[in-house]
Amino acid sequence: MKSVLLIGLGRFGRHLAMQLNELGHQVMAVDKDEERVNECMPFVTNAQIGDSTRVDFLRSLGVSNYDVCYVTISGDFQNSLETTSLLKELGANYVVSRAERDVQAKFLLRNGADAVAYPEKQLAKWAAIRYTANHIFSYIELDEQHAIIEVAVPEDWQGRSIGERKAERQNRCEHLTGNHIGRKFDSAGAGRKQSAEKTISPLNPLIHAEKNDQKKGTHAQWRVSLSCVNIRWGAQP
Repeated sequence: MKSVLLIGLGRFGRHLAMQLNELGHQVMAVDKDEERVNECMPFVTNAQIGDSTRVDFLRSLGVSNYDVCYVTISGDFQNSLETTSLLKELGANYVVSRAERDVQAKFLLRNGADAVAYPEKQLAKWAAIRYTANHIFSYIELDEQHAIIEVAVPEDWQGRSIGERKAERQNRCEHLTGNHIGRKFDSAGAGRKQSAEKTISPLNPLIHAEKNDQKKGTHAQWRVSLSCVNIRWGAQP
């Protein structure tokens, strides 16, 4: 459980407060609009009405005592930028600020934000991949080169370990690359590298998938990086 300061209770801030509450965190919510504050009271630990651009008000909150400070002010970038900067000046441990444009994200990062939440852009990328790619159930981007992708496990993989699958393909071990399969092995086990700028070595088979005939909809999570591939799966109801 973490202590969280949430400044800005618009639509995004309200949903964020609800999710933080479900995760069991202690949330102090702040907004200058009394109606918004009252609406969020059922799912925050405490709330105050105030102007986050006033240094004396922020100082009274003891911002350095919170594990994370969210700035989710919408429609007023000047206030968001000032609040972000003041939080860092007052010793905030970690500041996450909302951006609505690329240029805003740059200014926020230069003026105190440790991280930027860009809901429209992040959700657009997720939706584009999720609903246009076959067999992908979920997609989470960690950074520009890493992502977690949830895909369906082929039926012939169920009940077998990755090592068993590898043994079945003795003469043809496939390597993932940044763009396509990049290496094949001959019968002697020597690798012949095909054209590929970046080749990813497969992770040793450590995790087994247990077949459960009582459950349907088995899924796998693939964590792809430039250095390794982690595969985890389990049956889901």
